[in-house]
Amino acid sequence: MDIKVLGTGCANCKNTIALIDQVAKAKGVTIHLEKVEELRDIMGYGVMSTPGVVINGKVVHAGGVPSRDKIEQWLTATA
Repeated sequence: MDIKVLGTGCANCKNTIALIDQVAKAKGVTIHLEKVEELRDIMGYGVMSTPGVVINGKVVHAGGVPSRDKIEQWLTATA
């Protein structure tokens, strides 16, 4: 599973990366987690508010840190 966190390095972006990593490890799901910080690349996904989350090329979240429950749903649905 390929997950990208879109953001310029703010605290919310860092928290989102950490939370996704924690949830994936807890569920035993193997992921490839990547941070996208280039504004041009972020806007290429159509995301205007960060952090944004892209799973397997599809934007699933934008603006604010996603909840643990939401992340678990993503990992279960796409695993």
